[in-house]
Amino acid sequence: MFARSAFRAAQPLRMQARRYATEAPKSGGSNTVLLVAGGAGLAGAGYYFLSGSPTGNKVAAAAGVEPKKAFTGGDQGFLSLKLAEVENVNHNTKRLRFELPEEDMVSGLHVASAILTKYKGPNDEKATLRPYTPISDESEKGFVDLLVKQYPNGPMSTHMHNMTPGQRLDIKGPLPKYTWTENKHNHIALIAGGTGITPMYQLCRAIFNNPNDKTKVTLIFGNLTEEDILLRKEFAELENTYPQRFRAFYTLDKAPKEWKGNSGHITKELLKQVLPEPKSENVKLFVCGPPGLMNAISGNKVSPKDQGELTGLLKELGYEKDQVYKF
Repeated sequence: MFARSAFRAAQPLRMQARRYATEAPKSGGSNTVLLVAGGAGLAGAGYYFLSGSPTGNKVAAAAGVEPKKAFTGGDQGFLSLKLAEVENVNHNTKRLRFELPEEDMVSGLHVASAILTKYKGPNDEKATLRPYTPISDESEKGFVDLLVKQYPNGPMSTHMHNMTPGQRLDIKGPLPKYTWTENKHNHIALIAGGTGITPMYQLCRAIFNNPNDKTKVTLIFGNLTEEDILLRKEFAELENTYPQRFRAFYTLDKAPKEWKGNSGHITKELLKQVLPEPKSENVKLFVCGPPGLMNAISGNKVSPKDQGELTGLLKELGYEKDQVYKF
């Protein structure tokens, strides 16, 4: 099992409108690679920071050694992957580590993409399919980590929460989402709720693990309670390491008295204050969360291939459809 360490809660930042620190990054700089080691940023999780190139696959390829990919897409069917480890993250979320078929394999995922899980219970007429965005780095070999929140009456999340090491789950991928290349946008904003944070974390990993990528990132993350804030320590480390490029704003539906962040749902006023201006050059907004959040912020997408019309608060604030991507 992973080493554990006491969680040091990062203090939520007071609201500041479109401001980024101008001081140089602290030691570690752009060569610091963030790797999850034992959880998703809450109590009981351990973390490590390793120095080195964040583009391990590219380095291997340059050396003439292309890493094997577990998920190759196309006509590849589901792979039966063994659950290696389970860790409780909070009251309703677990980190599950699945072993890839071979120890020297990488997942084969690219940014941004997801995997598809499949489970058919003994009394089910048909299988349940659910997509998940792994939280493990794409260059990691031998495993893939999923962050899974259990939802009431959720067949897949309930099944996965009931799994024990040694059991297997059918998984395939990658499911392509938004193709990212370095410096594709000058400034991006990530608006998330609950486990909708996982594709946002995938984007952040790609950006801040690449010393050539200078994209600014603003995160707005809504949750029910403080305990529900996933990957909080990882984002706090990004703020400390890249204060001139990364800012995170948290809002809680049920905020404690000592909470110094924002309270209630993500509001139009909050978005207007912290997002890049709609008329700013080359900005992109990403939205992911439960249907209620999506409806309020941007409108839900129609299907994986149809983003649908832009509605909600972002439309009211003057953003155009091509400035917004719905995960």
